[in-house]
Amino acid sequence: MASLDDFLKLDIRVGKIVEAMDFPEARKPAYKLRIDFGPEIGLKESSAQIVTHYTKEELVGRLVLGVVNFPPCQIGHFMSEVLTLGVPDENGEVILIKPDDEKAVIGGRLY
Repeated sequence: MASLDDFLKLDIRVGKIVEAMDFPEARKPAYKLRIDFGPEIGLKESSAQIVTHYTKEELVGRLVLGVVNFPPCQIGHFMSEVLTLGVPDENGEVILIKPDDEKAVIGGRLY
């Protein structure tokens, strides 16, 4: 069983997608995302398999949650620096998790 201390080791922050790009080299359909996590964390890049539910255009400006303290992960020629969080739909496709209010502070930590 996980403890509160285990949960607190994860640094999950609110980010704002500032750029979404195609990622044709990915094995599964995905986008490359550039996400602003505020002045403390800055801009980070992530790969996300979210092409089923989102266009690049509708992703820009969207708030998301991401784990910012995992080690970077090499995906082909791309280095993913954060894990963008989502949940599955009925077919196992990713639906992004986001704050339910757009007033959430960019870089704010989940607690």
